[in-house]
Amino acid sequence: MKKILVLSAFLLPIMGIAQNSSADTKAVDQKVDELIASWNNHDYSDMANYATEDCDWVNIKGMWWKGRKEVEYAHQVYHQTIFKTTTLKKNSATIRFITKDVAIVHLSWRTGAFTTPSGNQMPEGDDLATLVYVKKSGKWLLTAAENVNVVEASQKNNPVLKMPKS
Repeated sequence: MKKILVLSAFLLPIMGIAQNSSADTKAVDQKVDELIASWNNHDYSDMANYATEDCDWVNIKGMWWKGRKEVEYAHQVYHQTIFKTTTLKKNSATIRFITKDVAIVHLSWRTGAFTTPSGNQMPEGDDLATLVYVKKSGKWLLTAAENVNVVEASQKNNPVLKMPKS
């Protein structure tokens, strides 16, 4: 009986952490889905529901938007113009917790075709975003993001593909 009590003292906290981690993973993934829903609805007026007031975003062309007002405004401008009919599809999201209140998400998504402001026709393609979420008052919120274009032709030259296996 004593062994069971001692074992329980060690296992119960671990089980509790696993449950919290699963709930947090689900909560962060839900916030990612809210971001994607804003894109597909072409309406970012709900950004306060999933982003901190001081969040920032580096877009695919290196524009750095600082604060939720700028991030929301810039996205909304592009969704009234070049992305007004473009959809976004989540390929995958990998969530890694840095601390109990900070999560990094690597989000692979597929962007539909669109026309750039200079008139170039862009085919649909894959992008990779790094999103940083923080837990504030029990709610996960986006605080930083950077998006890059995945250049398919360059992928075969990734040196990691030739890295020795140990």
